[in-house]
Amino acid sequence: MPKITTTDGTKIYYTDLGTGRPVILSHGWPLSSDAWQRELKLLADNGYRAIAHDRRGHGRSSQPWNGNDMDTYARDLAELVEALDLHDLALIGHSTGGGEVVRYAAQHGAGRVSKIVTAGAVPPIMLKSETNPEGTPIEALDGIREGVLKDRSQFYQDLSVPFYGFNREGAAVSKGAQDDFWRQGMLVGLKGAYDCIKAFSETDFTEDLKALDVPIFIAQGDDDQIVPIAAAALKSIDLVKHGTLKVYPGAPHGIFGAYQEELDADILNFLDK
Repeated sequence: MPKITTTDGTKIYYTDLGTGRPVILSHGWPLSSDAWQRELKLLADNGYRAIAHDRRGHGRSSQPWNGNDMDTYARDLAELVEALDLHDLALIGHSTGGGEVVRYAAQHGAGRVSKIVTAGAVPPIMLKSETNPEGTPIEALDGIREGVLKDRSQFYQDLSVPFYGFNREGAAVSKGAQDDFWRQGMLVGLKGAYDCIKAFSETDFTEDLKALDVPIFIAQGDDDQIVPIAAAALKSIDLVKHGTLKVYPGAPHGIFGAYQEELDADILNFLDK
């Protein structure tokens, strides 16, 4: 399994498929690079070098006690990009991964990053406050922490339902998708899973978004039950210089089914421009 070792000794696993212009895909919480299997093949089939990594604490990467925060995630990504010597790089990030690629691009990616795609991403900030009344209340986030600590196996099974919108009337429920969500979640170390909740919900990416000087495609479903679209995509588009927003009617947070098919086509179109 290909891995790099970061300066603090953390081993970061990655998948590297195809040849051509490089594209890095960053996964959401509590998943791993396996969440991007379909997109990795699609990109490689269409002439791109498709790379996806497991964030520290997740998947097949190391589970260090420290560094489960957005600044360190972005530095890990920077070290991966440098190790692979990637240029003219496109970034794709879902949910927490959207925050990771935005911070990386703003703080480490100058001269390397040429395009960005986010889907259901957490920027500019997920946590509800007086200045962000559309955000997620701290009580709901504390509930996630409690669920992870109390019975993470059952919690991940339960979370998969709203994640993919399987609790909506008429939804085409996939037991396989739920099982795979649970499988990936159970690979996350408990400390990393717990700390990442704070990282994805309380990190403010406002200045990162303002600093971006490359085209960014911002995608989100309007039935996202995990990351409120009013606090996310609808605010992010007003902070970036070269942004395109697409809202997917009825689409959930998780990239699956008809939403995945449409988003994947839009990603290819955006990258090919």
